[in-house]
Amino acid sequence: MALSPAVTTLGDNSNEVFLDVAKLLLTYADNILRNPNEEKYRSIRIGNPTFSTKLLPIKGAVECLFEMGFEEAETHLVFPKSASVEQLKLIRDSIAAERDRRQRGGQPVQPATAQAVSPSASVSPSSSSSAPESSAAAASSQPVTPPPSQPSSLENSMSFFLTLQSNFQHVMLYENPELQQKARSQIPHQQLSSAAEHKLKEAKEADPECKLGMEDFLVLELLRWFKQDFFSWVDCLPCSQCKGKTQNTTALSPTPDDSRWGAQRVENHYCQSCQLSTRFPRYNNPEKLLETRRGRCGEWANCFTLCCRALGLEARYIWDSTDHVWTEIYSLSQRRWLHCDSCENGCDKPLLYEVGWGKKLAYVLAFSKDQVVDVTWRYSCKHPEVLSRRTRVQEAWLLHTITGLNVSRQQTLSPDRKKELMERLLVELVEFISPKKPKPGELGGRNSGSLAWRVARGETRKADAGTSTQAAGFVFTPTEKEKSDRLLHVRYSATKDQYCRVSNDSEVVQSWDQCVWRKESVFRKVEDDWQMVYIARTEGSSVGKISWKFDFSPAGMKIKSLSITASSQTFHSGKVCWQLQAGQSATEFSGDGKTQSFQSLSGSTEFIVVAALSGGEEEETSWQHSQLFRRSLKETEESSFEVLIHLEDA
Repeated sequence: MALSPAVTTLGDNSNEVFLDVAKLLLTYADNILRNPNEEKYRSIRIGNPTFSTKLLPIKGAVECLFEMGFEEAETHLVFPKSASVEQLKLIRDSIAAERDRRQRGGQPVQPATAQAVSPSASVSPSSSSSAPESSAAAASSQPVTPPPSQPSSLENSMSFFLTLQSNFQHVMLYENPELQQKARSQIPHQQLSSAAEHKLKEAKEADPECKLGMEDFLVLELLRWFKQDFFSWVDCLPCSQCKGKTQNTTALSPTPDDSRWGAQRVENHYCQSCQLSTRFPRYNNPEKLLETRRGRCGEWANCFTLCCRALGLEARYIWDSTDHVWTEIYSLSQRRWLHCDSCENGCDKPLLYEVGWGKKLAYVLAFSKDQVVDVTWRYSCKHPEVLSRRTRVQEAWLLHTITGLNVSRQQTLSPDRKKELMERLLVELVEFISPKKPKPGELGGRNSGSLAWRVARGETRKADAGTSTQAAGFVFTPTEKEKSDRLLHVRYSATKDQYCRVSNDSEVVQSWDQCVWRKESVFRKVEDDWQMVYIARTEGSSVGKISWKFDFSPAGMKIKSLSITASSQTFHSGKVCWQLQAGQSATEFSGDGKTQSFQSLSGSTEFIVVAALSGGEEEETSWQHSQLFRRSLKETEESSFEVLIHLEDA
């Protein structure tokens, strides 16, 4: 009988150690096989002295349990009812065969008799909804050499170790060819590729020195499609009977089918009107998520990472100990890993969580089919603060454990692939040394989820919570070409969510907030059901403001003529006030989509365009009653906002 990777590693221990651990592992397995309906035999408490002293320190031992089908819970290892008994028996027999070979004096030794090992019957589900749990369908993880010294808290280190093991196993699901094909069948690959090719061409025309590649633009298109067309966010499901609002109350027990798809937790979305409970299983299997296409950050990142792998993108799953998850994709053209958050349709904004959301980061880990990397430092510009919070395990222990995982997983890789991974890691380590300054796109709070949910998690913009955030950002100043042509011409397309600087060889800038001077309580809303997009104020805010600044004084120029085209729409008692501010003067103008000229600004060297959103009826939906740049996603219009300035020497 061929030995599994974990049993092979277990066999690297001394004969005495192997036989002692084998006896314990066989006992765990035989208890389940002989008492399949006894819940107490299906869980092993991490703090159990037998487990923590006789099994945990031995290389290959915990890996054998994972290969049998055990999964991680908060304080236990659990063998779920959905796990394969055949797989359990296969690993059990492999261990027994190796034990017999070592003990054989002529005749095989009979299997050890089952003995209860005092497993605890109580099982607590994992507290982190966002971390993928292990699955019997996941590829077996490779063994890990035990660390030379344990942190002061054995239970803390074991819990962290299980998180590493669980995530490292889970990402192997994304490598299943059949599952990748199932994902590809739902992705409009040709459509996304065509759009990416078009945008790459535009970028090359605007900047012949552009180093971006086709994959970079495909990533942007995949993010947009996933958020706008494919996946949907769930705070609370509407009542399945009356379609009214529900409230997330006490958890429900998972059914066998729920457990089959990795849903260890089932939320009870209770309707106060008709007293009906609507079940919301938190599925953890990406195959199931291709069908349900809904959830919160855990489901989003889980399914999106699969979609990336299905398209051949090199992707890894990012786990954050402060309860969020996302994806990273390797850019071959840029030779670096790109942060990608499918919930936010955000790319390359790694400081978004610490700076924008106010997260107190501690551990951020990347998991791919080939390695685990501690990428915490990419997501922080406050390294000393983060280091002070990293107290869960000792740094030396974490480094040793991650190294062991990587060495084991990479045993079958070619020398060239190992060299490539090492070179990438060295580039990352150099990147981590110097904290970066936040970009304008990283200053905002979270968009996904209801206001109440974001406030509860402390991930709102400061303006959402009632204070005034007036962070200065981008300023339009003339380039050398615009100075020469004496023209500055900018367009913003709501459907494409991009600025086109027509006067500068049609330079393109992605994302509505990248060219904004100041913003307060506003965000870009995409209505998947109505296929509409617009900028609105955030939920719960009475006023939202956004402005764009133009300054010609650094170029020694002034305005000769100015025209602006702006569009806005209101509903009920919603209001949008457009202003043109220059020095101490302010001129109001309409946002009816018609071009308006402003001769009064001739001779000025700077101005600011401001839009203020307010009013509206019904407190819960009033934020939708004043909108900027409302457009159908199916439209091909070129601009929703346009500024044309002819310049002359000051």
